[in-house]
Amino acid sequence: MTVTEAAAERLIRIGEVARGAGVSVRAVRYYEQQGLLIAERSPSGQRLYRQDAIARVRFFQQMFAAGLTSRRITELLPCWDSGHTDAEQRTMLRAERDRVQAKIDDLRAALARLDEVIAITDTHP
Repeated sequence: MTVTEAAAERLIRIGEVARGAGVSVRAVRYYEQQGLLIAERSPSGQRLYRQDAIARVRFFQQMFAAGLTSRRITELLPCWDSGHTDAEQRTMLRAERDRVQAKIDDLRAALARLDEVIAITDTHP
């Protein structure tokens, strides 16, 4: 899609994407370099993105926070875009979910231990 083809759809600048998603402009550029995000170019060379770029960047942030790599996120994009998956993608999604759940379980255990230490230290001046 070129900028003229997208005239009906309002394109937004990189700063708007960054602000809307709560990330730096540098992060948006990184996502583009990784092939996660596609920018159009204005006649003056400015990066322009579709409105859904903000939601996509938020999704990327969540997936990175969960420990997924940019390669793994790239594998998820067809699922995000179409809402459909094949058997291999579903297997990968379930494996990632299991990995994230294990991470959550570990964090809950660590939180419980911290609560124990806080409870003990609260009884001492």
